[in-house]
Amino acid sequence: MIKVAFASTDRTRVNQHFGSAEGFVIYEVTPDKATLVGVAEFAEEAMDGNEDKLGAKVDFLEGCAGVYVMAIGASAIKKLLAKGIQPIRVDEVDTVDELLGQISKAMSEGGVVWIDRAIAAQAKAKEENRFASMEEEGWEG
Repeated sequence: MIKVAFASTDRTRVNQHFGSAEGFVIYEVTPDKATLVGVAEFAEEAMDGNEDKLGAKVDFLEGCAGVYVMAIGASAIKKLLAKGIQPIRVDEVDTVDELLGQISKAMSEGGVVWIDRAIAAQAKAKEENRFASMEEEGWEG
């Protein structure tokens, strides 16, 4: 399962620039289904000049593997990548449902670098947690 966000005002299309996005929807996606798990709304802001606006948005997206946007500035890209969140630019052509279908398919078939990387990171974290649990139980190899 990976979490993916979409910059959207109507929850059906990616139609927002990251920095001035008025809304995001977050889905948990598996190869079989997508479940809406979060919605955020932000006050309307100018696109330029207010770098503080990025912090709340980046914080809301914590734990997401990717975020789909229509446009994004360099400082926002840097902040997202530092948190392990891959920004993906799209046109307002594909619906959120179509993108979710593409993500689910890529999770099954592989070949989309950021999705493959997110799944690998989760597997590694799960493995590390398993060994930490064994150590706490007093397990010795």
